[in-house]
Amino acid sequence: MTKRRVKFTFPQELIPEPIIYNLGQLFKVVTNVRRAGVSEDRGWVVLELDGEQEDIERGIEWIDSRGVRVDPVSGDIVDG
Repeated sequence: MTKRRVKFTFPQELIPEPIIYNLGQLFKVVTNVRRAGVSEDRGWVVLELDGEQEDIERGIEWIDSRGVRVDPVSGDIVDG
């Protein structure tokens, strides 16, 4: 199992969609929300992703293809 921390930034039109839920269902990735925020024009979430490396990579590619910006995160965002 691999653990990876990422930040997803959602454009306004994708905020209502259950993208994080679908990521877990479609790619067998366990998601753990570490921090998040939503405004009228965008949303963001910092997640820990647990799963097989291949599943995580495929899931991130799928997220990116949906129009969500994906950035790596280092350290534990909650401790800061």
